[in-house]
Amino acid sequence: MRDGFVKVAAATPDIRVADVAYNTEQICALMDETAEAGAKVVAFPELCVTGYTCGDLFAQDVLLRDARAALLKIAEHSRGKDALFFVGVPLFIDGELYNTAAALNGGRILGLTTKSFLPNYGEFYEMRHFCPGPKKAREILFEGGKIPFGPQILFAASSMEALVVSAEICEDVWSPVPPSIEAAREGATLIVNCSASDETIGKDSYRRSLIGGQSARLICGYIYANAGEGESTTDLVFAGHNLIAENGTILKASRRFVNGAIYSEIDLMRLLSERRKNTTFKAAAEPALCRVPFDVQIEDTKLTRDISSRPFVPDGEKERAGRCEEILTIQAMGLKKRLCHTHTKNAVVGISGGLDSTLALLVSAKAFDMLGLDRKGITAVTMPCFGTTDRTYQNACKMSVKLGASLREIPIAESVKRHFEDIGHDMEDHSVTFENAQARERTQVLMDVANQNGGLVIGTGDMSELALGWATYNGDHMSMYGVNGSVPKTLVRHLVHYYADTCKDEELRAVLYDVLDTPVSPELLPPKDGKIAQKTEDLVGPYELHDFFLYYLLRFGYEPAKIYRLARYAFAGEYEDDTIYRWLETFLRRFFSQQFKRSCLPDGPKVGTVALSPRGDLRMPSDACAATWLKDLESVR
Repeated sequence: MRDGFVKVAAATPDIRVADVAYNTEQICALMDETAEAGAKVVAFPELCVTGYTCGDLFAQDVLLRDARAALLKIAEHSRGKDALFFVGVPLFIDGELYNTAAALNGGRILGLTTKSFLPNYGEFYEMRHFCPGPKKAREILFEGGKIPFGPQILFAASSMEALVVSAEICEDVWSPVPPSIEAAREGATLIVNCSASDETIGKDSYRRSLIGGQSARLICGYIYANAGEGESTTDLVFAGHNLIAENGTILKASRRFVNGAIYSEIDLMRLLSERRKNTTFKAAAEPALCRVPFDVQIEDTKLTRDISSRPFVPDGEKERAGRCEEILTIQAMGLKKRLCHTHTKNAVVGISGGLDSTLALLVSAKAFDMLGLDRKGITAVTMPCFGTTDRTYQNACKMSVKLGASLREIPIAESVKRHFEDIGHDMEDHSVTFENAQARERTQVLMDVANQNGGLVIGTGDMSELALGWATYNGDHMSMYGVNGSVPKTLVRHLVHYYADTCKDEELRAVLYDVLDTPVSPELLPPKDGKIAQKTEDLVGPYELHDFFLYYLLRFGYEPAKIYRLARYAFAGEYEDDTIYRWLETFLRRFFSQQFKRSCLPDGPKVGTVALSPRGDLRMPSDACAATWLKDLESVR
């Protein structure tokens, strides 16, 4: 449970209809299994003590008597197990029969959640047997003690403030106003559903969308435990389709038609971070729900859930292609609007033969196509200097011509040399002055060319460079519209690759593939043997690591120690722990120290959930100190 992770389980036992003794044995066996696996919250199906499909047998005293006795036995079996269990059981209370989910912990029955919405349509006829639960929870006498009884009971972990669990039962989540809504508004971060949803054609897909959607709407974790094999097949078949979801994502789904348990880890701190930022997620003004404490121990949770090492990049090829097309369209639409608003029919792009300037040129071409403008209005300017290699120069020229842009070559070496003479800088001194003078000279050229043809300078820098401050202030840092400003480096590569894959020009495709194979470099230092001498990732670290750090720092506000833990898990086998630690420390230092560059960024379109615009997503002071974050990272050493 360290770092906010809580292991949970949805468990479907083998059952026999109306065989309470057998069902109790199977439930207890799965309790043992899930507790041994480290699950802290475990959900069982609806009415699993008796079976959901007992029909009119629910009117038999002997069945209800055995079910009540079985609940006490199952509760006692929870003693010594470090978990909170929810078990579906029919109970006769105060003259009425209720469909309930019993919360069990430490040998005790902590509360009985009642089903609020009873389906009485199609294959369901629950109102024939059960009474809807009360509108609000109340205390009842049960087996010699007082326990909460009713809907929306909150079970709060004494040892972990973030873990607050509430239950609902099957149809409740299918209703227009599920009980889990109010429970979440009063602090429930994890919803469990004890369910008996039969299987019909296509219902599994709907069930996934329903549970995923509810977890997204409530910004919560959701455990859905469904009845499975063993229920009566007189008219229905149950598949044990269990689901574990978190804020719209299905973390784990069981194979259908196979009983057993599924596991995953809910990231509670991620959920709370999302709720903090979401101003439309309103907590209840006056808490009114019953709150019951329960005990679980704080311990390390072994991660089994998927943590993508490239969180900005979709895993599936089809989804990735769709995402790339969408991003290119957003970028181009942003530029289209700016060109229209300024009545500009010309754009200027500094083209180096690298990934970022390639993407900016591709986006410019797409925007011009949208406007019905001749691509000759795009002036692609190559500005060779001390570090330019023949490979990047040739690629820059070829792609500009193939895309139909107007290519201009403006060498800047002599201008930079004269500038060095003006400021008294030694040409052999390859310090930051040597590098930045070239970047600033290029920006001056682009701005002046834009003035010549009444165009806009299109920025090429990407979000990863901005996060690290890997841009020359008032050099490549500046433009009139930055189309790549919220695109991370790991995604830039996929966008260019997608364009190459889908373009119909074989020569252009070959050039783009070669750009993709070229090392990332600003090319500001003289080449060695005609090859790039300055590789960015050797200096600031791998962009795939920095993008990972950036995503979890800004998207969820994670502590550096947690980011380090997740990075070790996600990049296992790719990077050594010391390497990850070193570059995370570098990232934190640079991210804080370089905010002043981000405080004056040019306009540009937001394309994803993480962005650095000082007018939108990141209102961060330029003088913020990194000490607290670095200290948190040091705690893992």
